[in-house]
Amino acid sequence: MSQRSRVLPGFGLSLGFTLAYLSLIVLIPLSAVFIKSLGVGWEGLWEILSSQRILKSLQLSFTTALIAALINVVFGLLLAWCLVRYTFPGKRIVDALVDLPFALPTAVAGIALTSLYASTGWIGQYLEPLGIKVAYTPLGITLALIFIGLPFVVRTVQPVLSDIETELEEAASALGANRFQIVRKIILPILFPALLTGFALAFARGVGEYGSVIFIAGNQPFKTEIAPLMIISRLEEYDYAAATTIAVIMLVISFVILLFINLLQAWASRRTGRTVK
Repeated sequence: MSQRSRVLPGFGLSLGFTLAYLSLIVLIPLSAVFIKSLGVGWEGLWEILSSQRILKSLQLSFTTALIAALINVVFGLLLAWCLVRYTFPGKRIVDALVDLPFALPTAVAGIALTSLYASTGWIGQYLEPLGIKVAYTPLGITLALIFIGLPFVVRTVQPVLSDIETELEEAASALGANRFQIVRKIILPILFPALLTGFALAFARGVGEYGSVIFIAGNQPFKTEIAPLMIISRLEEYDYAAATTIAVIMLVISFVILLFINLLQAWASRRTGRTVK
C-alpha cells in the first residue's frame, strides 16, 4: 500500500518543531510555576489552602466564571442564530460589535462597565432604587465576565450553524416534527460540541480575567476579591511562592474542569459524527 502523500512533507521535523515550540511557550513556564510552588512545602501549602480569604476568592472566581459561561451559551447561541439565519438592517454592524471585547483593552471595558453600573452611573442610578446593586458586587463581576466571554461562544457556534443545511429542518417538518422537536433532536445535537467548546473558552477566559473585573469588583476581602487579585497582591509583597501556589491551585482546578469538558465534547462528537476544530 503506497503511503498517502501530504501537502506539507517532513512529519518528523514538523512534529519536533511543534513540540519544541509548545514546550518553550507553555510547558516550561508551567513547569517553572509548579517548581516554584514547591518551595512553600506541605505546611505552607496547607496554610494557603486553609486560608479562608484565598478559598473565598477562588470560590468567587470559579463561580462567577461558571455562571457567566452558562449565560453566554444561551445568549451566544441566540445571537449566532440571528446572525446566521436572518437578514436585518445593521447586521454587519452587529456582527462586528461581537468582536469588540477582543479588541477593547480589558481595563477600558472594566472602567466603562463601572461607570455605567455604579450608583451614579447611567444605568446604575435606576437600578439601585430598585434594590439592584451591580457595581462592587459579585453580580458586577459576572456581568464583566459575560461581556468578555460572549464572543467565544458566538464565534464558535456561528460556523457550525452556517453548515447546518436548512433542508434537514424542512424534511423533519414535512415528516410531522414540530419546532420544538426539530430544535431538540436535530439542531441542538449538532451544535452541542460547538457549544461545549464555546463554554470551555468563555469559562477559561473568565477564571483568569483580571483587567475588566478589577474595577467593577471593588476588591472587598471575602466579598468581591477575585483569585487573580490575590496573586497580584502576593507578587507585590514579593511572596512569589504563595503567588505561584495560588496559580497552581487555579491551574489544576481549571485543567480538571476543562479535561472533563473535552471528554464530554469528544463523546458528543462521536454521537453526532461531527468534530469541532
